[in-house]
Amino acid sequence: MATIKIKQIKSKIGYPVDQKATLKALGLHKISQVVEKEDTPVIRGMIRKVHHLVTVID
Repeated sequence: MATIKIKQIKSKIGYPVDQKATLKALGLHKISQVVEKEDTPVIRGMIRKVHHLVTVID
């Protein structure tokens, strides 16, 4: 299956606990960190929840 690269572009400080937990579940801990995940509907939903904190890299 295809993969997707996700980069954290903004700090999680000051955001709700559920959004912090979503970043942790994606494997993101620091700004500018990039993780590669399988492109599934679950991962897409997690990205949508924290779209203001992350970006998708091609």
